[in-house]
Amino acid sequence: MKRTIQFIAITLGFSLFCAQADDWPDRTNIPIELSPFEGTIGETYLDSEQDWPKPVPAPEGAPNVVVIMLDDVGFGQTSTFGGLIPTPSLDQIASEGLSFNRFHTTAICGPTRAALLTGRNHHSAGNGFLMEWATGFPNYSTMIPRETATIAEVLRDNGYATWWYGKNHNTPDWETTVAGPFDRWPTGLGFDYFYGFNAGETHQYYPVLFENTVPVEPDKSPEEGYHLVTDMTDRAIHRMKFSKSVAPDKPFFLYFAPGAMHAPHHVTQEWRDRFKGKFDMGWEQYREIVYQNQLERGIIPPDTRLTARPDWVPSWDSLSDQQKELYTALFENYAGYFAFTDHEIGRLLDAIRELPDADNTMVVYIVGDNGASSEGGPDGTLNEIRSLNGLQTPIEDILPNLDKLGGPQTEPHYPVGWAWAGNTPFQWVKQVASHLGGSRNPMVITWPAKIQPDDAPRDAFLHVIDVVPTILEAAGLEMPETVNGIAQKPLEGKSFLASFTDPEFEGRDEQYFEILSNRSMYSEGWKANAQHTLPWRMDIAPGNWEQDQWELYYLPDDFSEANDLAASNPEKLAELKDKFNEAANQYDVFPLDDRGSARLIVPKPLPPGARAGTKTYTYYEGAVRIPEPAAPPVKNQSWTLTAEVHTEGAETEGVIMGFGGVSSGITLYLQDGVPVFEYNYFEDHTVVQGNQALPAGEAKVRVDFQYKGAKGEAGKGADIVLAVNGETVAKGSMEATVPARFGVDTFGIGEDTGQPVTQSYKTPFRFTGRIEKVVVDIK
Repeated sequence: MKRTIQFIAITLGFSLFCAQADDWPDRTNIPIELSPFEGTIGETYLDSEQDWPKPVPAPEGAPNVVVIMLDDVGFGQTSTFGGLIPTPSLDQIASEGLSFNRFHTTAICGPTRAALLTGRNHHSAGNGFLMEWATGFPNYSTMIPRETATIAEVLRDNGYATWWYGKNHNTPDWETTVAGPFDRWPTGLGFDYFYGFNAGETHQYYPVLFENTVPVEPDKSPEEGYHLVTDMTDRAIHRMKFSKSVAPDKPFFLYFAPGAMHAPHHVTQEWRDRFKGKFDMGWEQYREIVYQNQLERGIIPPDTRLTARPDWVPSWDSLSDQQKELYTALFENYAGYFAFTDHEIGRLLDAIRELPDADNTMVVYIVGDNGASSEGGPDGTLNEIRSLNGLQTPIEDILPNLDKLGGPQTEPHYPVGWAWAGNTPFQWVKQVASHLGGSRNPMVITWPAKIQPDDAPRDAFLHVIDVVPTILEAAGLEMPETVNGIAQKPLEGKSFLASFTDPEFEGRDEQYFEILSNRSMYSEGWKANAQHTLPWRMDIAPGNWEQDQWELYYLPDDFSEANDLAASNPEKLAELKDKFNEAANQYDVFPLDDRGSARLIVPKPLPPGARAGTKTYTYYEGAVRIPEPAAPPVKNQSWTLTAEVHTEGAETEGVIMGFGGVSSGITLYLQDGVPVFEYNYFEDHTVVQGNQALPAGEAKVRVDFQYKGAKGEAGKGADIVLAVNGETVAKGSMEATVPARFGVDTFGIGEDTGQPVTQSYKTPFRFTGRIEKVVVDIK
């Protein structure tokens, strides 16, 4: 009887807690038609009565919703959750609401974001892994299906304004050209407005920016103080205030997703220097200090054990002085970037507090889309793109360039040991979905009108797929049955709105995890884990899935996964392995694929309307911001580029073709009329330069790139011949070439947008003559 009364009380409370259902006739299918005409029509306007169609309003009392998602953050990095990087803005918002210490992501960027936006598991939403690694299976294509409509589509068609700022890792990059299609861009996924980048990361000083579907460039240079996080924060604040000025009663949904804290870790020396010497204690002591902080502040249960250092992290005391110098500098740089990002998000939160309806604004702050990242490799790097191509950088090649750390000429990332430390008290790191170091992220929620602050963290077992149903319940809405005429898959998440008032709310009973064949199954407190790949070794695909060593943990007694019970309870382990297979079949996880770098070079679809099988690509001046999969395939094979130009001889300069950026890329340009071809192999530049200016008038500049590897061999050398009007003017040779991708920057004709491929010119270095056409022939 008592449970029945309690259930009725909670149910009655939430009928008052949420936005109130209204008398709008039907919200089960969207978009919703305009209201029917209820006036009268006579022979003239004199005997007629007007009745304007009414747009669909949001339910009465529906809150503004702000979702903030950081990138690549470990559970033990922020001061809010016991870490040693001060995050006062996050501290403050946590003090105003609720913190959650058992919230889970998928363990990697794009899949987490697909699950967040759709309320379905990442495989169900077509995002089993990242778009750069996409394969031709529906669950790994990274093409969000129309039957998994986003929260923005539902809210927009129910009276909300919807905006997206920052990272979009959910539009396949081969679809991000002027040819579209645009239905999987943010503006096609329910967002009225988008300002950000379509990739897993971007250069924070030279971002690959789009406003809605149009490429745009920053309004100032890095030397003039440009940084993307500041830019997007300014713009989000402006739009939020502008909207409330025009339509103060219209709620908004703001998805604010900075590229921080993903590499490259870009920040000024002023912020970096604040952390000089702060991490000299090393990563083992860092974990000990953070662990004690977490215990003392009740962030983790008192019986939590600190997991041991694994063999893939060397002891700090075993490191040389050079290693310690490099490793601490890279993490100081990261901490400076984090402190700067927290400051900028603090400005956004301050602006939210000043809104006329600030009390009815729900902020969902998800502190990372996965755990701390080890993709910087054993030593860290100043060129993260090199690491993602499966190439390690010797420490002696990094140290001489530390003076550039955090600046526009670097793409830094810290080493594996700091990722392990950042995930205190857990095992493992980003990508390793089998363990909590990859998938458990902090979350903070405020809603002044509805939530009473509580210092004790909520410990419900939650997953990122639970956010959409929670927002819908808060807004007084349900998931529609159809969207744009397409029947919808049921939501796979469950609302945790009850946890806002009920500290005993327990959350999910079951949840599977899988990324790169690292897999896990959670069921009623038990969790079975099979770690499979090493995130810092994208060049290794282990295979042999049946040989994976499964572990077993009971999380109610073991918050950190420290006590493996597999040997003592093989029956429970077998049960959970069966449950994983059931979930994998239900949510389209198969086929498992553990390839890293090898999947990067799997051919991707052509842009719609492009000619399949073509070996000739023709471009005209102004063709810019073409993403790498949609650009000519100039890696691991021979090709020629022929540019037909009109110049004024030595008076003409500028880029004819630019592809890539500071990490790696190629560029053909004129310097005082002299043709130059430059290949940036991870900051090792091969320059093939003519000895005189082009003649005034028409000219043909040709680059003949002869790849020296056999078919199927990646990253081998090349011979290069530069010719003008059929005459050879220069030759060059390379011992190695970029095997997989140049990075996140793009291909273009007539200028070098974004990052410069070379420091020999300042972007965009637009061509001052005329380009008739540029033809690339693949041999």
